[in-house]
Amino acid sequence: MNQVEISNVAKLPTRYGTFNIQAFKEGDREHLAIFTDHLNDTPIVRVHSECLTGDALASQKCDCGEQLAYAQELIAKTGGMIIYHRQEGRNIGLLGKVNAYALQDQGFDTVAANHQLGFKADERTYEVVEYILDYFNIRSIRLLTNNPKKIDSLTNVEIVERIPIQISSNPHNENYLKVKKEQLGHLL
Repeated sequence: MNQVEISNVAKLPTRYGTFNIQAFKEGDREHLAIFTDHLNDTPIVRVHSECLTGDALASQKCDCGEQLAYAQELIAKTGGMIIYHRQEGRNIGLLGKVNAYALQDQGFDTVAANHQLGFKADERTYEVVEYILDYFNIRSIRLLTNNPKKIDSLTNVEIVERIPIQISSNPHNENYLKVKKEQLGHLL
């Protein structure tokens, strides 16, 4: 992993409440820790992989925006941390993601589209996530996820509980969620 540059902590008022925010620059990527004032010994943690189309543009092709909103609302109430993991489109970038969307428009599913473009189904890595957790001296967490790869990849922290995220499907993401469950093993 590259050297990590760390910002100061700032306040981030949101519709869900006020969080603290801190940036972690690793190489050309800038990840975020968004956290409440008091982190208990085993905080709820959401590792949210960047999804510009879902998080900022309200795309209905995925459930990412809804997952982020759910995490913000829950963590604002109970305390914890969201690590905004800047690996867009399962780490294929915006260009790759838009090209994958175009293939999905032609009938490819999300995994087949990635493969057609020369990518693995999921290109993400989690070293910087472990770095951020270590920076905050977090040794055990309650992980807010449906993704077993995130559970398996976080080896330097004890995951004492997996908290599922229940998001309703819509006509635009039904097949996407089915593929995530059947091909990527997501716990939906």
